[in-house]
Order: sequence, then structure tokens, then C-alpha cells
Amino acid sequence: MFTNLFLFSIVACSNLIIGVLLGMSGIAGFLLPLIYVGFLDIPVHDSLALSFLSFAVSGIIGAYSYWKSKNMDLKLALFLSLGSLPGAFLGVQINVLISDFLAKLLLYIFILLAGLSMLKKNKDDTKVNRSILLNHSLIVILIGFLTATICALTGAGGPILLVPLLVSLGVNIRVAVGVSLLNSVFIAIPSIFGYFAHANMKTIPMLIIASLIGTIIGIITGTRLANKVPINRLKIMIALITILSSVYMLVMLKVGA
Repeated sequence: MFTNLFLFSIVACSNLIIGVLLGMSGIAGFLLPLIYVGFLDIPVHDSLALSFLSFAVSGIIGAYSYWKSKNMDLKLALFLSLGSLPGAFLGVQINVLISDFLAKLLLYIFILLAGLSMLKKNKDDTKVNRSILLNHSLIVILIGFLTATICALTGAGGPILLVPLLVSLGVNIRVAVGVSLLNSVFIAIPSIFGYFAHANMKTIPMLIIASLIGTIIGIITGTRLANKVPINRLKIMIALITILSSVYMLVMLKVGA
């Protein structure tokens, strides 16, 4: 009983904290599977099922908030999502075919690379002309497909790839966060069905409740704080935590192999 209550509390708190970070910056969701798999030792498929459920809920609430504040490009989000649906399905299929060890290895390596990429400075006041690539719907759909495949395979969540990519293509960083949150819903939908089909349904219902409670409170709080916290400082802090955590888990994975 104590163990179940402890696990419930840790999952709820983890989702609360990461929900806040997601609402503020659109990134940090990739820390969830790291916590579940690496520190709580929850099976990979259970962990990814819970993670993508959180991504779907936070994506819906967060995207609505960014849309209300006029930081949303619905056309761009739509074409990205057209590619994301089949991309996410493919990513899940690849994941369930590989071993748990390889799935964990890919997860930790991708999260390490994500953390390193976040250290690259992106200033809010830096203006970059919007790339003409975003005017071609097929290219945007392809971007959605490729990023969704990687995210569904590794459980890293969509914004960690899309936010820096869209910003580099000239999209305002606030709009990039809003678009990425909405797109993460379309990555999460096929991922949820795919991973829950391979999850342990005897133990996961309690964790679903904890996940939803933490995520909803966290994302609502985070979106309200979005314009009050410097994104660059937040990204550096998340990046450092990410790098240290992923390196630790890679070392532990090698030791336990």
C-alpha cells in the first residue's frame, strides 16, 4: 500500500513539474519517460503510454491557451499534424519490435542530444525571416512525419524537436511553442493506442489518474507563467538537468547490461 501511494505521489509530482515547464516553454516533456524508465523502473511500454497520455492532455490545454493569446498558426499546425499521424504510428511500430535495452538506449541518447541542442542560444528578440520552405505544404507535412516518427519511437515528445526547428525557420518562438503543443496531440493519439496495447493494464490505471492530476494542474499553471519567465534561462536549466540525467542513465544502463 505504501509503495503504491509513494509511486502515485512521485508520478503526480513529476507530471506537475513537467507540466509547468511544458506550459512555459513547450519543452521538457521528454523528461517524463526518463523519470519513468530510468528512475522509477516502470516498463518501457507502460512509461511511454503514460508519457504520451500526458503529452496529449498538456497539448490540448496548452495549445488552447496559446491560441487565446494569439500565439498560434493553425495552418502550419494542421499541415504538420497531417504528417505527424502516420509518423507517430510508424515510430510506435518500430519501438515494439526492438528490445527493451535498445529502446532505453535510444531514449537516453536522444534525450542527451536534445539537452545538448537546447544549450544553443535562441534569443527572443532575434528576428529571422520566415523560411520559404514553410510555404510548401508537402515539405511541412514531411517535417511533421519525420519529427513524429522520432518522437513516437523515443518517447521524447514533439516540442523538443519542433520548437527549435520552427524558430530556426523564422517562426516566432511563442508561436512555435503553441504550434508544437497542438502538434504534440496528433503525435500522442496513435502513440497512446499503440503503447497502451502493450502496457500492463493491471497496474497502470492508478498511474493514469496520478498523471492526469499532475499534468492538468501543471500545464494550466505553466501557461499562465509563460510570459513571465525568460525562456532562454529556463531552457538552459532544463538542458543541464537533462544532460546530467541522461548521462547518468546511460552509465547505469551499461553497468546493468
